[in-house]
Parts: sequence; C-alpha cells; structure tokens
Amino acid sequence: MSSVPVTTWSLEQTSPADLLPAAAPDGDVRIVRAEVPSPEFSRFLYASVGGDIQWTDRLGWTYAQWQEYLERPGVETWVAHDRGTPAGFVELDPQDEGVVEIVYFGLIPAFRGRRIGGHLLAYGTARAWDLAERWPGRTPTKRVWLHTCSKDGDFAMDNYQRRGFKLFDTKVELEPDLATPGPWPGAYPA
Repeated sequence: MSSVPVTTWSLEQTSPADLLPAAAPDGDVRIVRAEVPSPEFSRFLYASVGGDIQWTDRLGWTYAQWQEYLERPGVETWVAHDRGTPAGFVELDPQDEGVVEIVYFGLIPAFRGRRIGGHLLAYGTARAWDLAERWPGRTPTKRVWLHTCSKDGDFAMDNYQRRGFKLFDTKVELEPDLATPGPWPGAYPA
C-alpha cells in the first residue's frame, strides 16, 4: 500500500476573549445539542461529514465503543440544522485541567460554502468555553484546542484562524493512501 505525507496543524485558544464571532448564515440555521447519546446518530454525522475527506479512524468502532465514548461526562455533540436537516456538527471532549478539545467539526458536503461552518465553529467554541457550566464539578475551561490536517477542506485552516485560533504545533507524517470511504460505497462521484 502506498502512503502520502499528511500535515497536521494544532491550534488553540487560551481565553474566551480569543474567540472571534462569525456572521450568522442566511436562512433557518439552528444549532442544537444532541443530548441523548446515540451511536447511530453520531456515526451518521461522522461518516457523512468526513466521508469525502478520509475520516476513517472511527469507522471500525463497535456500537459499544460509540456508546462508551458518548456517555463520558462532558462529551457533547452540537448539530447545525438547516431547515430541520442535519448540516454538520462539532464534538467537544473535555480533558484534564480545564482543557476542551474540539475533536471533530465539519459540514456535510451539500452544506459547505454557505457560511454555516464559521457560525457552527464559533458557536461550538463558545460551548467549549462554557462547558463546565453544564457539567457541575468540571474545572472551568482554560484552553480550547483542535487539530486540522491537509486532508481537510480547503477553507478549514482559514476558518479556524478567523475564529481566533492560534497555531501551536505542526507535524508531517506518512499515512496510508486510503480510498475516500464516503458515508456508503459510491456516495461521491469519482
């Protein structure tokens, strides 16, 4: 199997004041927390958003692995809906000492390029900053971080930086050159 170089950039905010807002998109776009842990729904979001950009690390997870992850205290999934249809999501994973990682963020391909992404990222980041308010006993958030890579969309890095994230690490690693899985075989034209 061949491999390709993939650059991964890690970015962070160290204060809620770092967050720069985004304009709300046109239309009826709402962001709602998925409060019931649902492996089916989370896997749908993961595969639908990441299917064309080679998100593969969770595709092999069992139902039990999804359930265990989603039931961890403080893990949150915020879903953008356009006129009631899921358009994308942001997933928050609280870590030790007031750190929250934005583990996954993105839009289903049909909803990209409509200014939903900046709005969803700003909203999700604000929820990372106030996460401890919803989870009594958690340390207040002191740092929000994420990573993006050269496989992600063309505008991903720009969106993160426009929301106030600052680069703190860059790595280049060889990864297997995998076929784009899509949410199901043949979902995207070749």
